[in-house]
Amino acid sequence: MKNAPDADFLIFDLGNVIIDLDYNRAFDLIRAEVPAMHHSKVDIFYLTDFHKAYEKGEIDSPTFRDAVRTYFEQVWDDQKVDRLWNSILGKIPQKRLDLIAKLKENYQLAVLSNTNAIHIDAVYEMLKTDHQMDRFEPLFDRIFYSHEMGLAKPSTEIYQSMLTELGTTADRVIFFDDLDANVKGAASIGINAIQVTGPNVIFDFFGHV
Repeated sequence: MKNAPDADFLIFDLGNVIIDLDYNRAFDLIRAEVPAMHHSKVDIFYLTDFHKAYEKGEIDSPTFRDAVRTYFEQVWDDQKVDRLWNSILGKIPQKRLDLIAKLKENYQLAVLSNTNAIHIDAVYEMLKTDHQMDRFEPLFDRIFYSHEMGLAKPSTEIYQSMLTELGTTADRVIFFDDLDANVKGAASIGINAIQVTGPNVIFDFFGHV
């Protein structure tokens, strides 16, 4: 291992760190389903109050689906909302799971992800279909999902809560996330935070173990 840092925990975001995401595919599919007058709403969908509330578990899935229908002025059934919503999700490359399994031999590992119930159900189905795994727990010691914590990155509160639950301190963890804001949020309380700007970043960091 090229880089074997002294740390109690390695913390991984899911999107674009473990799971491939494709925002453009999701946006294109939604635009194809709504009138042109609503196309501008697609680009700011993730900034809506109801999306942020869903990410923090402040509203449930039926309420979120209704909010999506209202936002785009559509009468989509639940399955269509979920299909469009989950179209952002790509694959989970086996080599990333192999890397995690290898790291687990020497480190405690955790997930810290801004997510929601609809996405996680789809991710677990993908794990079962593609990797014969029901959940992430065999690979990770702890799982922290924003919608279960009632908090979301990049607020410092979510990182502090995670550290408390892990029973460790900021200087004893390394955190990998694709978004600059989340990396800065973690770094602001002393966490060694690495921005994952491409598919090879985590492999390069550990020397392709």
